[in-house]
Amino acid sequence: MQVAYQFHFDNGQEKRFTLTLDPVSLESVDPLPANLPAWTALGFEQCVHCPLDVAKTPLCPLAARISQAVDVFEDVLSHDKVEVVVLTDEREVRVTTTAQRATSALLGLISATSACPYTVYLKPMARFHLPFASEEETIYRAVTMYLLARYFQKGDSDRLDARLEGLTSIYRNLQIVNAATARRLRAASQEGDAAVNAIILLDLYAKALPAVIADSVDEVRYLFRDYLQPPGS
Repeated sequence: MQVAYQFHFDNGQEKRFTLTLDPVSLESVDPLPANLPAWTALGFEQCVHCPLDVAKTPLCPLAARISQAVDVFEDVLSHDKVEVVVLTDEREVRVTTTAQRATSALLGLISATSACPYTVYLKPMARFHLPFASEEETIYRAVTMYLLARYFQKGDSDRLDARLEGLTSIYRNLQIVNAATARRLRAASQEGDAAVNAIILLDLYAKALPAVIADSVDEVRYLFRDYLQPPGS
């Protein structure tokens, strides 16, 4: 399974990044560079809640995977305008936006498929990748993904978790991951700032979603009115 990102800048510059995923595990199978930067070491700005052991896992799986994308965008500024073409087996998405938002979409996909213990829960969304989703689309996709996961949990399917406490916990953990990743990228001292600000943008979503889950999931209730009323009424 491949997802290709093509970036076309106003100055004529073009950048490309292709992510190859195992179709079952939904983890990247692209080889890592031989010489990774120091900021990809697990012990460098390691997340305070990271369950991995430096002795057994010398590299942060997320940092190692995003390092190649960071290199691609090291000279790109957040406000640079760019036309992005995203190619998957199912569709082509074409958007003109800022480099920050474009990079955020790519880094979000790489993060979800990096084997980080806290981003693995986003793999189903990565399989049905929808770059540049609106807030309403993100709410719908995250909540339906989580509830379907609850359905598949054998022996626990009757506990629906209607208050979505588990999903809230997932996104609170992602906030910690995003903050640590931003610190790693700042320490890399890149000339451009698109990669750092892209992580910050991802973090804004991670911070906002728990509040949205608690307060605003009813915004999409209207989509299910036919499920909520008696047949024929």
